[in-house]
Amino acid sequence: MSTKVSDHILERLRAWEVEQVFGYPGDGINGLLAAWGRAEDRPRFIQSRHEEMSAFEAVGYAKFSGRIGVCAATSGPGAIHLLNGLYDAKLDHVPVLAIVGQTNRSAMGGSYQQEVDLHTLYKDVASEFVETVMVPEQLPNVLDRAIRTAYARRCPTALIIPADVQELDYSPPTHAFKMVPSSLGTSEWTATPTDEALRRAADVLNAGEKVAVLIGQGAAHAVAEVREIAELLGAGVAKALLGKDVLSDELPYVTGPIGLLGSRPSYELMRDCDTLLTIGSSFPYTQFMPEFGKARAVQIDLDPHMIGMRYPYEVNLVGDAQATLQRLIPLLDGDRGGREWSDTVAANVRRWHETMERRAGLAADPINPEYVARALDPLLPDDAILTSDSGSVANWYARHITMRPGMRGSLSGTLATMGPGVPYAIGAKFAHPDRPVFALVGDGAMQMNGLAEMITAAKYRDRWADPRLVVAVWNNQDLNQVTWEMRAMEGSPSFLPSQEIPDVQYAAFARTLGLEGIRVEKPEDVEPGWRAALAADRPCVIEFLTDPAVPPIPPHASWEQMEATAAAVLKGDADRGSMVKQGLKAKVQEFLPGRKGQ
Repeated sequence: MSTKVSDHILERLRAWEVEQVFGYPGDGINGLLAAWGRAEDRPRFIQSRHEEMSAFEAVGYAKFSGRIGVCAATSGPGAIHLLNGLYDAKLDHVPVLAIVGQTNRSAMGGSYQQEVDLHTLYKDVASEFVETVMVPEQLPNVLDRAIRTAYARRCPTALIIPADVQELDYSPPTHAFKMVPSSLGTSEWTATPTDEALRRAADVLNAGEKVAVLIGQGAAHAVAEVREIAELLGAGVAKALLGKDVLSDELPYVTGPIGLLGSRPSYELMRDCDTLLTIGSSFPYTQFMPEFGKARAVQIDLDPHMIGMRYPYEVNLVGDAQATLQRLIPLLDGDRGGREWSDTVAANVRRWHETMERRAGLAADPINPEYVARALDPLLPDDAILTSDSGSVANWYARHITMRPGMRGSLSGTLATMGPGVPYAIGAKFAHPDRPVFALVGDGAMQMNGLAEMITAAKYRDRWADPRLVVAVWNNQDLNQVTWEMRAMEGSPSFLPSQEIPDVQYAAFARTLGLEGIRVEKPEDVEPGWRAALAADRPCVIEFLTDPAVPPIPPHASWEQMEATAAAVLKGDADRGSMVKQGLKAKVQEFLPGRKGQ
């Protein structure tokens, strides 16, 4: 039997060590599906319930494996459905390859059924590389370039393959004019700044007396170097949410997350520092960074297109974080005199942890959502992988989950789209089938995407050596983050027709799939519920009935801002009494003396 174009595509994916493709079938990729049958499902075709979930699963796989995520979809509607996940990959700088079908070449331009101008559709999301395969000889070059570009630029790329091309006999490019041969693989490479740029950066950092470090996911491979430079400079280290798992939260100078979902000590670190070093982060919210003109600043980033645009940095070092820090550290002065700054940072961190513990211990109706995350934190295994959805649950993930060495975590950091929590977790299970994975999601995201993808979890659970995939749902029957944004930013009460959502029996639904399902309705059952979920021998959905009136207070919120928000919502908020009571209770915890208890 001759080798078809579709056969060669799968063969080339195997040569690139692609082990699975997340996808959904359709007649626009029938040729590829037939090739999968001939190839005995190598690489494995992982079937989601929806193409958007396939893309999210590919993103989750790539984030937690460090390897390219691959997704596949049919022409027209299937290709359109991939877009949200692909934009998530683009904005979070994740290598993903999308393989999509197209109508036959003879029908293109004829307003044919399901014909969409996919090249135009994808030219933004896959702007670094998108190509339509019109003849077999374009392969393997375009596939190799798509994969190499995704890795090198940390971005999504796309191949569009018309249905009739998939069925053609494969013929490689020849040694001839206008033929483009190709080869497998790419070497590792490292970029570092010049010696002169490093010296200028060292001069800035050596002159600082109150140094703050901000790290993102780009510092993930430089953990030892980040620790060394922080300790050398006596600096506090704040983390963008995509960098939450880079450095252990147990270190006394790690102030935790930064931004609206961040911590008070990170806010204080940026407010009071005189020098800023940003490593591998493109955190966009300048209002949470030092006042312009107050701090001198240095940035390290691998991507010259992303450097120097979030703050008026004095020195911009383009290079790999680890290699750059290894060359920068010997230029720094370690004799910095007193430890007043570092002691202040550590004291602020301790006070914040006490505040968070008190907040989680406050009574609510029926369960305090902060307590749900706080109770999980000490129970997490050392090799746990966590995904968080967007919404108020991201606040509790950011503030109450203590990252320890070996733990991993991520969320949709830049697009902040709803719905990736569960598909990310499924992608993580395929990346690490021997590790426990926890998805922390709100009920809105669970209704949007998570319920259907539990069917996917049930379908593939036998492929995972460690059966623990725990999906935790904060069930408050409210699209809570937007509700609070309306209150705080618009001065408007909750608009129930848009914000109120149905009470769904999430745990009961899981049990219909043969999975474990646990429903927790009282505070005293929260910790036992978590323990039961951790002990389950299959994927588990655990839902907690939580109080929507507990506010995700920004770290910089003042009494005056709290009072203004309360005054606005008292105009007619359906939950105004509980909201004001819970908000004031939570805020007052910051002003109590450093002690435990309520």
